[in-house]
Amino acid sequence: MKKLKILAAGDNIEQSSTSLHPHKKLKILAAGDLHGDRSLAEKLAVRAKKEKVDLVILCGDLTMMEQSTEGIVGPFVKRGEKVLLIPGNHETIATADFLAELYDAKNIHGYSVKYKEVGIFGAGGANIGLFQIPEEEMFGLLNKGYDKIKYLKKKIMVTHVHPEGTKMEKFTKFFPGSTGVKKALTTFKPDILLCSHVHEAEGIEEIVGKTKVINVGRKGKIIEL
Repeated sequence: MKKLKILAAGDNIEQSSTSLHPHKKLKILAAGDLHGDRSLAEKLAVRAKKEKVDLVILCGDLTMMEQSTEGIVGPFVKRGEKVLLIPGNHETIATADFLAELYDAKNIHGYSVKYKEVGIFGAGGANIGLFQIPEEEMFGLLNKGYDKIKYLKKKIMVTHVHPEGTKMEKFTKFFPGSTGVKKALTTFKPDILLCSHVHEAEGIEEIVGKTKVINVGRKGKIIEL
């Protein structure tokens, strides 16, 4: 059974040594912008089980304006998947915390986890929409999570909004990239950045510095590191 050990509040979460396979890559199914779509959550959960992933990461906008919270995280947990999530700009941090607690998932908004020697840190919200987060606060939250796993060689950053100056901005006139996320990207240089937010840019991948930036979208992406 896959197991995560919970440390003190604000600390990272480590995988139990009994299930650690140091030579095996970490396999993730990441998706975002489910917006309360239960049938989509079911399809993604079936895919996660079929692909035998280690973790499921949900990159925000789990709900549609705080509505339709049921049936989004549950399908994954029912199939024995470990779930990490962050809020988007359609739900509050409190709602993300509620879903995480209800389904024994982990909200990594401002926090981090360690799994198979990979550090994963994140921050949700966006610079536009119902639940906005100031850019300096966004960077601060990412810095807080990064600080706990900075000693690890491999790192994944998880956000809802995309960084400023990326290809994703070309797909929308309404959703600007985040300067806070861009600052974190260039400062911390994670191996991978997972985000969503711009539906039209679903599946877009690009290299920014040393980081592969991926808009995982509603259909989801399988990532191995």
